[in-house]
Amino acid sequence: MLPRWWIDRRPTQRLLRCGALAGPLFVITFTVAGRKRDGYDARRHPVSALALGPGGAVQRANFIATGALYLAAAVGMGRGRRSRFLAAPCPALVAGTGVGLIGSGLFATDPTSGYPPGTPPQPAHPSRTGTIHNPFAIPVFLGIPVTALLSAYASTAEDRRWAVYSATSATLMFACAPLFGAAFAQNPALVATGGRFQRAAIVTGFTWLSALSIAVGKEACSG
Repeated sequence: MLPRWWIDRRPTQRLLRCGALAGPLFVITFTVAGRKRDGYDARRHPVSALALGPGGAVQRANFIATGALYLAAAVGMGRGRRSRFLAAPCPALVAGTGVGLIGSGLFATDPTSGYPPGTPPQPAHPSRTGTIHNPFAIPVFLGIPVTALLSAYASTAEDRRWAVYSATSATLMFACAPLFGAAFAQNPALVATGGRFQRAAIVTGFTWLSALSIAVGKEACSG
């Protein structure tokens, strides 16, 4: 049987369900796409590189659709009464994550770490779209852990377990970001594992956003 908050037909609950679904759909899509690409190594290459080459439209659409779902979730989080899981800036930060993902889909990254096959580890001259793409990662890889820390602070007095989970998720994302950043910059000690560190950050952050959407939805349903 589906939980009560999931079948609630009110607009707020529908919007929050978008946030619960966004992360799993995004991860499943890029995982399947990566396995079908010749020369693509998930341990080494960034998720955004899947937007390049044959089949790149799938990952571009994945970025844009996921961003739109997070924008919907942000609207849901901003509606109604104040949640114990949300500090005041949290809905705006979740919306920023959505914008970052949409921008990442509209402006493809440059080839990285030898993908697509036949390209250099780094481009000698970054393209215009690649230069625009990079700042859109900030509201994702910085915005999500900041949101998690704010949520941890907001919930400490009423839900210690949620606060610990949120702070731990933020810490892991912060720890992974410089590692995959250095790997994609071709640090010899890390370049072979950049994809793993990035995926650890993505799965951690997007799972937390799904949990946040569910928690706020349950709270709104019971209120």
